[in-house]
Amino acid sequence: MKPPNCGEILKLNQKLFLVSLLYFAEGFPYGIIEQTLPIYFRIHGMSLGNLGLLSLVSLPYALKFIWAPAVDFIGSRRQWITVAQIIMAGSIVTLLPLDPSQPDFMLWVTIAALSFFSATQDIAIDAYTIELLKPSEMGIANGFRQAAYRCALVIAGGVFIALGGWIGWRVTYLVAAGVLLICGLTSMKLPHIEVERPKFSFISILAPVKDLLERPGVFQVAMFILLFKLGDMAIGPMIRPFWLARGLNTTEIGLITGTIGIFASIAGGLTGGLFMSRFGIYTGLWTLGILQSMSNLSYVIVSAYPYLGSVSIYIASTTESFCAGLGSAAFLAFLMSICRKEFSATQYALLSALFRMSGIMAGTVSGWTTTGIGYTHYFLLTFFLSLPAFAFIRTTKDWIPSNGVLVLNEEK
Repeated sequence: MKPPNCGEILKLNQKLFLVSLLYFAEGFPYGIIEQTLPIYFRIHGMSLGNLGLLSLVSLPYALKFIWAPAVDFIGSRRQWITVAQIIMAGSIVTLLPLDPSQPDFMLWVTIAALSFFSATQDIAIDAYTIELLKPSEMGIANGFRQAAYRCALVIAGGVFIALGGWIGWRVTYLVAAGVLLICGLTSMKLPHIEVERPKFSFISILAPVKDLLERPGVFQVAMFILLFKLGDMAIGPMIRPFWLARGLNTTEIGLITGTIGIFASIAGGLTGGLFMSRFGIYTGLWTLGILQSMSNLSYVIVSAYPYLGSVSIYIASTTESFCAGLGSAAFLAFLMSICRKEFSATQYALLSALFRMSGIMAGTVSGWTTTGIGYTHYFLLTFFLSLPAFAFIRTTKDWIPSNGVLVLNEEK
């Protein structure tokens, strides 16, 4: 006798709780890898050259679509999530006796394993979430998703760095490993979701891509995905250098990035989710996307009128972070809603890799462009870079199931 499909019988508040737990678990190891490990390694004597090699740990996050089909066709999402979290806990413990000042093969393998299984966990959690939610629930769920993920980054990349100085790094990383182990034990009990998937074969591996390519308007939707976050991702690499150019000290920058920016982004994500719960994903893409684009103009104003002072930078940062949260909530809800549940791991990994491509390209040339035209004109350029996506937005409406409108008092 098959167990009940919990994706159909759980109430919305239960699903939001699960989404929050899962995306805290997703953000926590990423915060450890991207923010805490570099500090730990540098304090313990790792050279700048070897520290630069740590940037390679981002590769699994960009290339995870390559092994995403394995998550689709082998085992359950719950098994993948559980195993990845337990292996990550073991990897952190394995790092403790290794000497960062003399990095050996074992150290690099351990870091690679931590990064690989973090990316694998991302694949499985994204797929599980897509299968758990109805299209009408994805808007508000993405608000909670962003909030939980950001909180995990603050804890892993802020609180745990402070703990390293207070109680020692060995205890700090044992606590981090304990958090991931608890996540793994909890994931064993995730509700069952029944989704019928094709049997594993060479043809079935290609089926997720074939499904996307055969949909009408695929070119327009692909262009929309490439372009929607382009302006937001293009401005990001130049914001911190701009703060420094305006004379902000490290304490002020820490306040913006570690407190104001995080909470503004969380508030934007939650607000965007609530907006879509009332008006739907497509309306969210239009409305919240326009606000996301216009927020870049706040940096144009601050850059063009330096006499406005440092307070204006705080206002611009809050505005940009809040509106970026709005846009991300709509965009991620859209990506989730257009994935077929039986191919959710592969399709979401492919779609998320697609929009990251434009961000990587924009970030690569951002420094040179700013050097050539200055901060004011570059920030204005990022605003215009955000506009072409709206030329392709009409086709996205045909891809969103039921337009994603949620009735809040609906019985689940």
